[in-house]
Amino acid sequence: MGQGIEMRKVLCKELEKLMEKDERIIVLDADLAKPNGTLPLRKKYPERAFEVGIAEQNMAGIAAGMAAYGCIPFIASFTPFASRRICDQIAISIAYAKQNVKILGTAPGIAAQLNGGTHMSMEDIGVLRSIPDMVIFEPVDIVQLKKSLPKIIQYNGPIYIRLFRKVTPVIFDENYEFNLFKADCIKKGRDVTLFASGIMTPEALKAAEELKKEGIEAEVINVHTIKPIDKETIVKSARKTGAVVTCENHNVIGGLKSAVSEVLIEECPVPLKGIGVQDHFGEVGSLDYLKKKYNMTFCDIIKAVKEVIGKK
Repeated sequence: MGQGIEMRKVLCKELEKLMEKDERIIVLDADLAKPNGTLPLRKKYPERAFEVGIAEQNMAGIAAGMAAYGCIPFIASFTPFASRRICDQIAISIAYAKQNVKILGTAPGIAAQLNGGTHMSMEDIGVLRSIPDMVIFEPVDIVQLKKSLPKIIQYNGPIYIRLFRKVTPVIFDENYEFNLFKADCIKKGRDVTLFASGIMTPEALKAAEELKKEGIEAEVINVHTIKPIDKETIVKSARKTGAVVTCENHNVIGGLKSAVSEVLIEECPVPLKGIGVQDHFGEVGSLDYLKKKYNMTFCDIIKAVKEVIGKK
């Protein structure tokens, strides 16, 4: 795994390119354009990049109205303010009204770090996954983010993009072929499957490397789209390995673990354990500290792997 540049910088650069090609694309910020990296778009496209202030509900309503007139609005804020604060506007003005709005939630889960518990959304996937017609996508690296944005714009409907803002390890190379609705197997294995998303994918890969030293072959699958989830890939891998560990930067209730469990309980029941926040609120801390605090390190994944393999 190599090191890339900040995800928010790539987001801005790619949106700028896409806005040049497609005049329908609009960007709306709620007082967080600088930390989210979208501020330069106002200089380049002052007629299509707007500040609405600390008024996220209003931002969602404006975007829904713009979408009704054929625009493709992106609305951006920190994850809790792009999900739970505007849940009703997303449900009614956007999803129920079938408006083509792209919702960008940044600094998800423990990635909020020093902003603390009030800014740490552990439930955003669970909140929005329950709304019909919502697509929920979490890019794992800058390559996947670059490849995804044109597809996201082509897709006609609401999409929630859960974005880590800063530098993250590069998982894919430029030859990677992105499919919004297909999970990616990034390491094959026979003994256990690690279904991982976002910043937990590098942790899952580290765990797989260490497990290999003990003769345990872990299959690592990056689940970038959590709704609709790729049932086919989940069932195929679980049938092969017979044991599953999910790894997510979210509450284990309502997120990736829940989505994977819902598939397996009907199609292929196997031992399963979830690595993630165990139904707690967040707190102030560095990313490394919080991973340890909430038992979300590669060492915790290894421990979970041994538990589920022991239950086969």
